[in-house]
Amino acid sequence: MRLTFDEETEKKFIDIASNRKVFLEGNILRLIDTIDGTEFDAYVTEAVKKDEETRKKRLEITRQVQDQNKELQAKADENDKLMEELKVALETAEHAREEAINDLSLMQRKTQFELIGNIVQIALWVIVGVGIIVTGMYLFAMFVNSNETTLIGNTWSNLFGILLTNSFSIIGTIMGVKYAQNEKETKDSK
Repeated sequence: MRLTFDEETEKKFIDIASNRKVFLEGNILRLIDTIDGTEFDAYVTEAVKKDEETRKKRLEITRQVQDQNKELQAKADENDKLMEELKVALETAEHAREEAINDLSLMQRKTQFELIGNIVQIALWVIVGVGIIVTGMYLFAMFVNSNETTLIGNTWSNLFGILLTNSFSIIGTIMGVKYAQNEKETKDSK
């Protein structure tokens, strides 16, 4: 099916093209019948040329948009990859931080345990040393038949009572501090 227009319609198309620079475009131009050499034939020929130029421009713009979309997609993929790497690095850093905190806590506990052990050991050596010295004095007084054996015996007995009381007091204080510290760490971890 072909399209033909009367002269008045053809003139209207030509007037619109000359006054407003608006032409028919698209596949409809292929269906219009014209008489060669007429003014309307020149109009249709020009409309076809303009339509081809417009289509080329649109195609070029479409290609540019597609190329830009490909670039944007590639950059988005790269950003996603970087974000994933960042997440992995963050998790690794967090894990390393937790390990460092655990190692530090373990070292502090070990140091505290060693310190407590040293304090208890020294306290026991002092208690044992004093006990040995006083026992040695008591035995010496008994060996030489001193009149002071009763006094030294009472002193020896009192001194052992005091030493035992003090040793338990020291150990109890150290254990109490250790227990309080463990309770605080338990509350802090919650």
